[in-house]
Amino acid sequence: MPLKLALLASRAPDAQSALEILKARHAHVPVEEADIIIALGGDGFMLQTLHATEHLSAPVYGMNRGTVGFLMNAWEPTGLTDRLQAAELAVLNPLRMKATRIDGTVSEALAINEVSLLRQGGQAAKLRLIVDGKQRLDELVADGAMLSTPAGSTAYNYSAHGPILPIGSDVLALTPVAAFRPRRWRGALLTKDSHVRFEVIDPERRPVMADADSTSVRNVIRVDITSARDVAHRLMFDPGHGLEERLIREQFV
Repeated sequence: MPLKLALLASRAPDAQSALEILKARHAHVPVEEADIIIALGGDGFMLQTLHATEHLSAPVYGMNRGTVGFLMNAWEPTGLTDRLQAAELAVLNPLRMKATRIDGTVSEALAINEVSLLRQGGQAAKLRLIVDGKQRLDELVADGAMLSTPAGSTAYNYSAHGPILPIGSDVLALTPVAAFRPRRWRGALLTKDSHVRFEVIDPERRPVMADADSTSVRNVIRVDITSARDVAHRLMFDPGHGLEERLIREQFV
């Protein structure tokens, strides 16, 4: 029986062009009926697709019609069925963010890459860091900080000089953004099951926003982050080009 494919694409012209090519070559169904979801675009669109389809069991196979394409496979209009049958599966658990605002309201969101806290105004953020109920930093003065998954460790985390994490490791990277004090603090590696809490010091004068994969919450006073083991994102990659290989290769460029 042929695979039932759902075809999704970003609004970028290259992605829309690729969508029309695949529509002409393959029968397609709505995402709710698909065996595999094909995502055409860049990494941002892949994240959007994973979040939008996290309630479905169908894995997502991406083809790069964007820029970096770290989470995508190479674009090739032919041989798609054979590639899908040979593809390797990677399963990712996102982070769950629970952000409390100054007014007491609470927002929750999932992050496949990272949860970040960033200053909203001209003054540096002041953050208190608590891990598994134990205060680890009394005061971090910085532009912000983030907690990253292995899948997201080559993204914002890496640009902030955080470590690249092996995809199979049960480790999270806690990385400051432009830390002023403590000056020599470069971050920490935490187990996947850690409960991380950021408390904002003086939130009225030094407002802070929290962001989970571009879902932003402004004027937060506290952010709790845990690993969402109850949510599993399933991605497909061409043999020899999976996330593990990409993470290793990224460290030798």
